[in-house]
Amino acid sequence: MFAVTRLRVPTDAEEFPAAVAALLSALAGRPGFRDGHAGEAAEEPGLWALVTVWEGVGAYRRALSAAEVKIAGAPVWVHAVDEPGVYAVD
Repeated sequence: MFAVTRLRVPTDAEEFPAAVAALLSALAGRPGFRDGHAGEAAEEPGLWALVTVWEGVGAYRRALSAAEVKIAGAPVWVHAVDEPGVYAVD
């Protein structure tokens, strides 16, 4: 499965790329993590996407509950767009 989180980030948030890198590092240390990327939309400054790939929904949910992920994720997820973001792969 994969997860997509869109984020609305102020264009003057210079620390945001480092925060995303720290979150991806924390997620990469969790069982079931396969891959992850983040980037800013070419057409719309301030709109970011965080995409992660997991062995399954259970691994993803367990990773999100880990303390180190919660700590690393707080400065990132505060910018999250409230919408569905977890997708199953056939």
